[in-house]
Amino acid sequence: MKKSLSTLFALMLAFPVAAFAQGALKIGTVDMQRAFKEYTKTKEAEVKINDAKNAARKEYDDRAEDYKKALDEINNLNKQLESAALSADKKTQTAKERDDKIAKIKNMEREINDFRQTRERQLQEQLMRMREGIVKEISDVVMEKVKANNLDLVFDKSGMSINGVPVLMYAHENVDFTNDVIAVLNKPGRATALTTKTSITAGASGTPARATPPRAQKP
Repeated sequence: MKKSLSTLFALMLAFPVAAFAQGALKIGTVDMQRAFKEYTKTKEAEVKINDAKNAARKEYDDRAEDYKKALDEINNLNKQLESAALSADKKTQTAKERDDKIAKIKNMEREINDFRQTRERQLQEQLMRMREGIVKEISDVVMEKVKANNLDLVFDKSGMSINGVPVLMYAHENVDFTNDVIAVLNKPGRATALTTKTSITAGASGTPARATPPRAQKP
C-alpha cells in the first residue's frame, strides 16, 4: 500500500511537469496591484476624492464653528442669569432666550452628526465603485491579452495567501505581461466606460472630526 501511494504521488507530480514540457499549457502572470497603482485613472480619481474630502472638511468645520458660536451665546446668557442685579422680568426673558437657543443648538448637533455619517457613507460607496470600475478595466485588458496570446492560465503576482505569503512563489520573468497591460491602460485617447464622480467626502485621513460637539446645558 505504501508503495502504491508513493507511485500515485509521483504520477501526480509528473503530470503537470509533462504537460509543461509538451507545451500543453501557456501561463502568464500579471501584477494587478502594480497595474492599479500605475494606471493614470487611479491617480486622477485619488485627486478628485481628496478634493471632495477637503470640501467636506471645510463644510464640517463651518458647521462646527456655527455650533461653537451658538454655545458661546448660551454660556453668556447663563452668566447673565447668575447676576443678582438682573430683574425678575429680565431674568424670565433671558431664561426663555437661553432655552430657545439650547433647543436650536441640539438640532444643530443632530445635523452635524447626520452630515458626518452621510458623508462617510457616501465616500465609502464611491471608493468602492471607483475601485471596482478600475479593477474591471484592468481585468478587461488582461483578458484581451489572454485571448490574443492564447493563454491557459494567468496568475496575479500580487495575490497573498491567508498565511500572508505570495500565492505565486515563483514565475519566470518572460511570462509576466504587467508592463503590456499598463501600457494599454495608459494609452492616450483610450476610451473607457469608467466615470469618477466627485460628490464624495470624508473617510480615512480626510474624515471630518468624529468628536460629538459639546452639549449645551442648563445651569
